[in-house]
Amino acid sequence: MSVRQISVFLENKPGQLNQLTEVLAENNIDMRALSLAETSEFGIVRLIVEDVYEATQVLKDAGFVSSLTKVVAVAIPDEAGGLNKILKVFTAMHINIEYMYAFLGGKEVKQAYMIFRVDDYKTASAALRSAGLKLLDQEDIADL
Repeated sequence: MSVRQISVFLENKPGQLNQLTEVLAENNIDMRALSLAETSEFGIVRLIVEDVYEATQVLKDAGFVSSLTKVVAVAIPDEAGGLNKILKVFTAMHINIEYMYAFLGGKEVKQAYMIFRVDDYKTASAALRSAGLKLLDQEDIADL
């Protein structure tokens, strides 16, 4: 199970993020999740979308520089300590989290999801499945 994240590199100046979202909107690409990290010179926009191939092609055609990364996407139990349950699994397996972000989804049942970029994707995925947690794949993203 895997989800592909698109990372887009932007100059850190006014209007750059708007240009990115304009291209996506014009091409009817719906973002499921977005994270923005910045430095003084540039920003990195991380996107989860339904159709990764189409989105990367549209961005490339518009002149954006992007890359694809495998990330772990997991449903968060809707209860106090839900995130902590996941973090305990990572800690027990000595898995380092490089970054993470969340999004809400679900057409019928509202659910929270976490995206994790980890140092060991395969071990993290196996450990979370063994703990009974629901991982998402790219097809699951399309159904949200």
